[in-house]
Amino acid sequence: MTKTIASRIQSIDILRGFVMLLMALDHVRDYFHYGSFFSNPTNLETTTPFLFFTRFITHYCAPVFIFLAGTAAFLYGSKKTRTSLFKFLFTRGLWLIFLEIIVNNFLWWFDVTYSFITLQVIWAIGFSMICLSLLIYLPKKIILGIGLLIIAFHNLLDNFTVEGSNFSSIIWYLLHQSQFLQINETRSIIFVYPTIPWIGLMALGYCFGTFYTTNYNSEKRKKWLLKLGISAIVLFFIIRGINVYGDLSPWSIQKNTTYTILSFFNVTKYPPSLAYILITIGPSLLFLYFIENIKNSITNFLVVFGRVPLFYYFLHILVIHVFAIIGIVLFGGNWQDMILTSEAFNSGSLATYGYPLWVVYLVWAIVIAILYPISKKYMIYKANNKDKWWLSYL
Repeated sequence: MTKTIASRIQSIDILRGFVMLLMALDHVRDYFHYGSFFSNPTNLETTTPFLFFTRFITHYCAPVFIFLAGTAAFLYGSKKTRTSLFKFLFTRGLWLIFLEIIVNNFLWWFDVTYSFITLQVIWAIGFSMICLSLLIYLPKKIILGIGLLIIAFHNLLDNFTVEGSNFSSIIWYLLHQSQFLQINETRSIIFVYPTIPWIGLMALGYCFGTFYTTNYNSEKRKKWLLKLGISAIVLFFIIRGINVYGDLSPWSIQKNTTYTILSFFNVTKYPPSLAYILITIGPSLLFLYFIENIKNSITNFLVVFGRVPLFYYFLHILVIHVFAIIGIVLFGGNWQDMILTSEAFNSGSLATYGYPLWVVYLVWAIVIAILYPISKKYMIYKANNKDKWWLSYL
């Protein structure tokens, strides 16, 4: 049975905590920025460099979150039998899918009728976790090979698209095609996170956990982090530069140099392309390389969020949504516009809603300030109650 060292795991918590903060920025932008409900911040026809950067920097959230979920599974399994790990991953995966459909959709929309269901990152983690529960019975080299093959070649599936609501179409939406599906006049499903590439990324994260066992030399691990991080970034520039494979949307020359650079970095997230994964995971591995031996007030701050990710995720969505309601009331709007039903979107009442980008950053800072003490109390509670099995599901 392999063992892990707490100080080594802290660097993983720091990285996770950092991307959790970025996640809050992205979601504050969703609820507060002008036109955010109907526009794409990476649309080069309408975006600005600052708005594009605000969205691009938050691209790191989902891949790092899912990659490290695989790492956490490995570290958890290092203390358990394979059968115990299978049961945990399978049941937690089902639990996360339930939370996505029932809890997360309510927190995002406050729509008690569930007029539309979105399958987002919690769904992707849950489904990938169920798949990982089966993969763990394979040798690690095979799991690594499967993960690499999926990440490297899943873009070959980009041109296979389907339409309609038949069973085979829905399965394809779940696996590789982001899709809005209208079920009837009042109900729809949005397949935001197709799962094939996320399964591959979680498998790689699981294998990555090997670097954090006690019998793994720290200097050797850091060399691997540096080598893999730089290689991923270099490979991104090569593949993106060639511009024939690795992303659903090729880059192109724009009206000026700045927007051409934006086009180059305008990689596809739904589903995550090879280019997208390389430019997010590569720098994240370098982050782990540089942060490993650093311990100060900033890293202590980040660790708090990194150790309670699921609790933080649901709490931050609730707080941001409530803040959006308070904001719209304070400025004379109708609070019911923030009850985000399909009728609310179709009415057009949100078309002129929103605030400047500096307000987004201000609200983000306030949200983080509120969430920190609550998250810290929960982190301490979890640390002092490790015997409570249900805490591992929260």
